[in-house]
Amino acid sequence: MTTPYEDTNIPFPREDYFIVTKVGRIAGSEFNYSAPWVYKSIKRSLTCLNTSYLDVVYCHDVEFVTAVEVLTAVKELRRIRDVEGTIKYIGISGYPVSVLCDLAELVLKETSEPLDCVMSYANFTLQNKRLKSEGLSRLKAAGVDVVPNASILGMGLLRSGGVPEGGLGDWHPAPEGLRTACRAVSTFCDSIDEKLEVVAIRWALETWLIEGESVGSKGDPASGLKWKHESIDEVCGRKLGVSVMGVSNLNELDETIRVWRSILDGLEGSRETAVQAGRWKGDHEWSLKRRDEIRAIAERVWEEFGRWQDFAWASPGEDYFRVQPTAQND
Repeated sequence: MTTPYEDTNIPFPREDYFIVTKVGRIAGSEFNYSAPWVYKSIKRSLTCLNTSYLDVVYCHDVEFVTAVEVLTAVKELRRIRDVEGTIKYIGISGYPVSVLCDLAELVLKETSEPLDCVMSYANFTLQNKRLKSEGLSRLKAAGVDVVPNASILGMGLLRSGGVPEGGLGDWHPAPEGLRTACRAVSTFCDSIDEKLEVVAIRWALETWLIEGESVGSKGDPASGLKWKHESIDEVCGRKLGVSVMGVSNLNELDETIRVWRSILDGLEGSRETAVQAGRWKGDHEWSLKRRDEIRAIAERVWEEFGRWQDFAWASPGEDYFRVQPTAQND
């Protein structure tokens, strides 16, 4: 299948995109990890995304299904990869760090092939650092190549406005004690003319960039002002820890990239990179100053969390009830 993005006359051909998708979760409490459904899901994704291949496919929210189901899905994704060539990399994603580690170890043991990637969310933030303290060494030992850190605001918990509410109402699983602690650290940040979410984003991006280096990526860091490919040697000559952030519009995307660039410019030995990318020399000094400011504030915020440091809520919760797949999803 040829896609319009593979036309060399288009500014952004398919190879300039890294498409990541997932299988397994159908609805809030409905999952289907069977081989036929995984195959059907991949075919549908290829059609909907109008592409001939997917870069990464995650078995999503693995803590809600059995280990046997996860193994079944991973094996089917690998079969598709090897036979049809429409998938490049395969991984799992979920919340509890212990579950992600257990499954990564099981996949290696049962298949003699490690997972390409394991995405954790809300477990390396200003409030919870379990991904590093409990997960990093185990995932590396299980042969996992890349460990992206997602939801660096704790699913919206680390915001000056508090947990966001939408059509689902107050859906966040954080208990009231943790919410109270977040409000307290937000008030502290306000008192020094900072926003909790700004501190949380910059700290997590910068810190995981370094702490997650051994399970990072050598992909294009997008540090230039204009679109251009840059080798890893042009930024710092090493892998960078990968963070995942969601945006809802182009303005948010531009702001996210701006913050990311300023963090790259604040790396040790990155002054020349900033100059090569077309930014002013002063930007590098500003980035270094901002880095030190955020680090100091983050240390104070960590202390303020007190007994809520590294707290992780149960997933699934005690009231969780799994719905069996409907006939159309069998």
